[in-house]
This record gives sequence, structure tokens and C-alpha cells, in this order.
Amino acid sequence: MPEIGNNYELSSSKLILASASPRRKELLRLVGLNFEIKPSNAKEIFLKGETPEEHVLRLSEQKAVSISIHNPDAWVLGADTIVIINGEVLGKPAVADEAKEMLRKLSGRKHKVITGFCLIRKNKDIIVKDTVESSVVFKEIPEDEIDWYVRKKEPYDKAGGYAIQGMGAFFIKEIHGSYTNVVGLPLCEVMEILKKVGAIKFSKG
Repeated sequence: MPEIGNNYELSSSKLILASASPRRKELLRLVGLNFEIKPSNAKEIFLKGETPEEHVLRLSEQKAVSISIHNPDAWVLGADTIVIINGEVLGKPAVADEAKEMLRKLSGRKHKVITGFCLIRKNKDIIVKDTVESSVVFKEIPEDEIDWYVRKKEPYDKAGGYAIQGMGAFFIKEIHGSYTNVVGLPLCEVMEILKKVGAIKFSKG
């Protein structure tokens, strides 16, 4: 079995991350995993009547399935993260005005971050999926800080328009639940699933 870093061994099959997210890539590398990146082209749109949990589960599975079709002997991991405040889903702002509006909504309030993830091994008919929810409390953000932040590149590829692992960290007063979930992938739960299905094992030496 090939080694993964100094801590794990991978099963005979490779691991593929079905996402182009640099945050998810950084998190998996943080724990020493070796993996390939094959982004899915799934469209991140809500279906009528879909709950936030159903939405992230569907998309994470859709992303994993689309890659596993051409890689049936690999472990494929898909994920999707959304930010919700008072029932409203905040997407990824495209322009400064959108980013400002999102930050004003989050200012001084609590919001939820929900990530769905799905692990598939197609040739073994293995599919495991779950959701993780965290709560984040923002401080009151003055307008000068909002103006400063939206001039950076950071808000524009992030759900909710902020990066907890970046400059946006100083907006945050409290986190309840998984920190890595807010970044984009709940590492605790993902690693538990990888171990449970036999995708990885912890080496003794």
C-alpha cells in the first residue's frame, strides 16, 4: 500500500477531490493526504422546495458521481457549502456591491454554515454522505472595514463573501461547531468516514 504522508496508508484505490476549491485542497493537505483534483462542473442552483440540507447533499453527491463515472475504482469526494442567515442563502458575490450587501447582512448577527459531503467508490457500490452545520457570530462591522475588505480579492469566491481562514477572520466573535466546516470541508467527519469505509488506515510506524 502506498504511504500518505507519514501518518496514513491509502487503500489500493486513489482518492479524488471533485472540487476546484483551494480551501478544500488546503484542508486535505493539512492532514497529510495525497489526492488528485478533478473538479466537477455541477451547477450550484437550488431546486424548488429543496431544503438547505437537501441542497448541499444533492450537490455533493452530484459532484462525486460525475467524477466517479470515469474513475470507478477511485474514492471520490464531493462537497458543497452554503451560508444562511434568517433563511436566506448567501452565494458568492461577483462584484463589490454584492459583497458589501452580504457583509452588512452578516454584521452583528449569527448565521449558519452548512456543508454536505459525499464519498463514492463506484466499483464497490459504496456511497456515504452527510451534512455538518456550524454557527458563526459576526461583530458589528463598520462601513470603513467593509469598504476595505471588498477592495481585496478575498470575498469573491467565498459563500457569504468572507474567508474565516483569511483577513475576514477578524469579523468573527464566536464559532459554534466545526471550524473546518466553515472553511469548506468538515475534516473530523470526513476523516472518520474515510477510515470507516477503509479508504485510509492509520499506520503504526
